[in-house]
This record gives sequence, structure tokens and C-alpha cells, in this order.
Amino acid sequence: MPRPALTRMVEDYVTLIWKAYEWPGGRPTTTDLAERLAVTASTVSANLKKLARDGYIDYEPYGQITLTEQGRSIAVEIVRRHRIVETYLVEALGLSWDQVHAEADRLEHAVSDLVLERMNAALGHPDRDPHGDPIPDAAGRTADHPDRPLREARPGAVIEVVRVSDRSPELLRYLHERGIVIGAELRVVSVSTAASVITVSIDGADLVLALDSADAIRVVSVAE
Repeated sequence: MPRPALTRMVEDYVTLIWKAYEWPGGRPTTTDLAERLAVTASTVSANLKKLARDGYIDYEPYGQITLTEQGRSIAVEIVRRHRIVETYLVEALGLSWDQVHAEADRLEHAVSDLVLERMNAALGHPDRDPHGDPIPDAAGRTADHPDRPLREARPGAVIEVVRVSDRSPELLRYLHERGIVIGAELRVVSVSTAASVITVSIDGADLVLALDSADAIRVVSVAE
């Protein structure tokens, strides 16, 4: 039996909740959801109650927000569509990684399943999108790629960038202009928690990043 038509509200909320948990150490909050959706906290609270009533989430006011199996299934399907579209926009159409998130938000609901799977096949069935985020397969599974926040890398370590949060287009542009993209190799020069900065070297040039910005970058070790 086909799934009943979903509202955009349901899709947006369950997707944001799933993505909050997907990012290591993350969890959704009313305040964060309000910021991401550009609505008031009271609107978020009211919509969370509706989602809980309709069986998409488990939620008590001021408590933890979690997806039910139904909510998770919807979220994974939407995330998969979004990330395949993002990858296609970069690989086939040449859009930059700071442009594709908003474009994919518009297209993910319009692209048919047939076109989506043709896109995926043309791309070679990638398991990561342009930001390094995992793309769920048709069964909702994601490949396990252990990584860690840039701020946890030790001075002297050589690391590779494998994932960057797509939350801020401005930060993506800033990093891209300085060569910090997926696959870039960096050497950690120093980490200062007192000054809340980390200094990395890329192509022989030092770059100082705020630790808040570094938290958007995840890496794997090349050499310690």
C-alpha cells in the first residue's frame, strides 16, 4: 500500500532530527530546530506535538526528541534523495558545494524515483555527497567511515578532510577559497583552547581557524 502523502512540515522536521543525531555528538533541540526552520520556538513545540501524535517522533516537552521507526524511514528516504541530487548538481552540472544544499532542497521533492535512480547510476552509486556526508543506500544503510573533529587532531599530525558540515554556505565558501575541501591534506601546527583557535598548514601556508569553525570539519589521520 503506498504511503499517504506527507506534508512538507513532516518531511522537514524528521529530516532535521535525523541529521542532528547523524552528526557525531549532536542531538536536536527546540531552539536549534527553530533556527534552522526560521520559525519561533513555540511553533516548533506545537509541531513536535503533532508529529508525536501522528507517530513520527517520540517527544515530551523539554525532553529528548527521537524518531520512531516510521519517522526514521521517511527521514532516510529524503536524505538519500537530497544527497544524490547534491552530488549530481556538483558532478554533472558543476555547481559549487556551497550552492547545492539550497538547490537540492528545492529539487528533492520534484525529482521522480526513476530520475533519481538514473542520477545515482550515472554517478556510479556514490556513498558520499560533495560535503562528505554519507548517502544512504536504497535500504537506508550508510557506510561506516570513522572520522573525528579537526579540533581533536594533535599538533604535528597530518590529516585528510573527509567531511564538512553544509550548515553554513559562508563557511563552505571560506574553506573552499583556502583549499580546505574533501580530500585536502593538512598538517596541524598548533591547537590553542585558550585562544579558541587551531592553526593548520595547507600547501605550505598556515591558516588559523576558530575552533567553532573547526568543529564543522571532520578528518582522518594520514600520519601522526
